[in-house]
Amino acid sequence: MTFIDNSEFTSQAKAARVMVVDDDPAMQRMIVAYLVEHNLRATAVSGREGLMRSITVREPDLVVLDLHLGEDDGLDILRELRARSVIPVILITGSRREELDRVLGLELGADDYLTKPFGLRELLARIRATLRRRSMDRMNPAKQRECTFRFAGWTFDQRQRELTSPGGKVVSLTKGEFALLSAFLQAPRRPLTREHLLQATRVHEDVLDRSIDVQILRLRRKLEDLPNAPRLIRTERGVGYRFDCEVELV
Repeated sequence: MTFIDNSEFTSQAKAARVMVVDDDPAMQRMIVAYLVEHNLRATAVSGREGLMRSITVREPDLVVLDLHLGEDDGLDILRELRARSVIPVILITGSRREELDRVLGLELGADDYLTKPFGLRELLARIRATLRRRSMDRMNPAKQRECTFRFAGWTFDQRQRELTSPGGKVVSLTKGEFALLSAFLQAPRRPLTREHLLQATRVHEDVLDRSIDVQILRLRRKLEDLPNAPRLIRTERGVGYRFDCEVELV
């Protein structure tokens, strides 16, 4: 793993951590040095193994991922990353003709992309914009609750805080269950880690039960016909949980 000491640039304790995944040493050095110069804590790895090892130790705030990494396939790395985490990802593609790769990357959960050649100033702007959007999502949970979702015959009105069954019955939710269901519906069919779900329920400081597994069981009992054989909230072994259903935003 390539690391550039950025201690002299990071006097601000809250500087975001950015991981650059690229197998070109010159490109690594150029991007990392520029980000460090602009008060981001930047490190670089050359491929899948280095990235997965690094995020196991500590997740960065954002990943810049080159889609073409020699022996590693960037889309496969993105799939694996999304199976483990919801870290924001900005893709780097090598040609304007690689539209299919860009589309697949966005469908797999990438947040943005840049096509080579690109300016470092634009990369920095996109990183800041992505981090700002993620920060606003975390700081303004009320904004996320102004939606109505439909799934498997159910209706979930976040503004009115109402969950209605396919038979028209209003099902009560605790604050923790409400936050948990909101997190699932905002990322359908995407594996979410226990850490991510735990953070989602912490928007309510008076939620006493911090065990995600217990809250999942309670939510399953309200949503599933057979809680012991769930069809909506599925367990992703070694990762967390996935809401396995098409979700419509009304």
